[in-house]
Amino acid sequence: MNQRGFYKPNDAWVGDVIPWQEDGRFHLFYLHETREEPKAGMPWHRIETDNVVDFSETGVALASSGAEAADFNVYTGSIVLDQNGLHHAFYTGQNPAIVGRDGRALQVVMHATSSDGMLTWERHPAHTFGATSGYETGDWRDPFVFWDADQQLWRMLITARHAQGPDRRRGVIAQCTSEDLTTWRAAAPFWDPRQYVAHECPEVFKWGNWWYLVYSEFSDAFTTRYRMSRSLEGPWHVPQHDTIDGRAYYAAKSAEREGRRFFFGWIATREGAHDDGAWQWAGTMAVLEAEQQPDGTLAFHPADELRETFDTSVGIDGITPGAALTSAGGYAEALTDRDAPSSVRVRARFHIKEDATECGVLLRASADGNTGYRLRLEPKRNRLVFDRWPRASTGTEQWQISGDVPHVVELERPCQLDAGLHEIEVILDGELCVATVDNAVVLSTRLYDLPAGRLGVFVGEGAATLDSFIVQTRDPAPHSLPPHHQQLVTSAN
Repeated sequence: MNQRGFYKPNDAWVGDVIPWQEDGRFHLFYLHETREEPKAGMPWHRIETDNVVDFSETGVALASSGAEAADFNVYTGSIVLDQNGLHHAFYTGQNPAIVGRDGRALQVVMHATSSDGMLTWERHPAHTFGATSGYETGDWRDPFVFWDADQQLWRMLITARHAQGPDRRRGVIAQCTSEDLTTWRAAAPFWDPRQYVAHECPEVFKWGNWWYLVYSEFSDAFTTRYRMSRSLEGPWHVPQHDTIDGRAYYAAKSAEREGRRFFFGWIATREGAHDDGAWQWAGTMAVLEAEQQPDGTLAFHPADELRETFDTSVGIDGITPGAALTSAGGYAEALTDRDAPSSVRVRARFHIKEDATECGVLLRASADGNTGYRLRLEPKRNRLVFDRWPRASTGTEQWQISGDVPHVVELERPCQLDAGLHEIEVILDGELCVATVDNAVVLSTRLYDLPAGRLGVFVGEGAATLDSFIVQTRDPAPHSLPPHHQQLVTSAN
């Protein structure tokens, strides 16, 4: 893959990102996961970028303190700058060999400062503290520190769990406060819905007249969500579409620059580099931009800086605009006549007719469209889903194909699909896939098993007119598709 717009270190993976913006430059601290055994301790590394497309690695920022230390693993936290120009890093320390009163590996909040522009850090072990009364000692992590101008104090949000209650509903965002970033006092929980196992990587920020609470749900969905309120004290309202992306994009945290807010998360890898492999912790960093809507809700899409790296047209713009795909009770598709580049940006705009069941985009498809990945809009269910053929198989017989699984169930995204114009944008870069509907709803994933193939569009049980189909790449002209690349294939159920 081309690293522009995405980032993965050599022979390692990106875990949770701790973004910090200063003087127009993003400093992206991240958990550097090597997946080596035995574990050598998790460090923070740092990368920098001015344009959210090109990233430079600066190396280790906070190293593991060693096998005996409370911060053998340096886990997620946050950066702040005090009124004297001193940078503070608050982070999670964890060592599997050190257990708390609940018998689990102890997690503690730790503190370091930098007086040379975050080049080096001095640790302050005397400032370390663990879970306050009423919380489990094994879940006390991801400290997010910010200045509350109204109350004139620093707040720290902490991923925690109540010591009592139903096990899978003990998750809470705990809170401590401080005047000096050194001494912290327990405060009432910041948010306590009694709904999830835990709320990882919490953050809050104000945008206009709205406050936003962002967290990653460590429960059944494993996704990053947000809530919104007119006040930092709540109540926190659930927007209609409250997720930033799907299952594959996790632990997203944000930073603002010049009125724009960027979210930095990671697209998870799959075990065995296979489409049916289990999702793994850590992967490739990807950047999404949030747009604030008039009602305060957030829309998400890739940054324009990433889109602009795809600046070379592939042949003509694509399948002839105005092409009608109609199938009253069956299926119709149109395919290119050769494989697409491995790095490509596709934009397909459909005019969806009333009562259409499905339409969408084919990726890395075979010449007859029988195999490939598909991004399917389902207007009757108001959702985008990711699907593929062949699906998983449990044996050699026809009934042992997972035909009863309608799509990759953890890769479903809600979106409003009233009759009319809708656009699917897809950015493919090697095994990475980032799809966006109507510049507002994002679905990221990995494509392993089919590394190459054709592009196409399809409709099922209904009608849609293809308003436009535009293909762009970063590759040179020899990979272009010729003008006669369209072919139409229809079938009836």
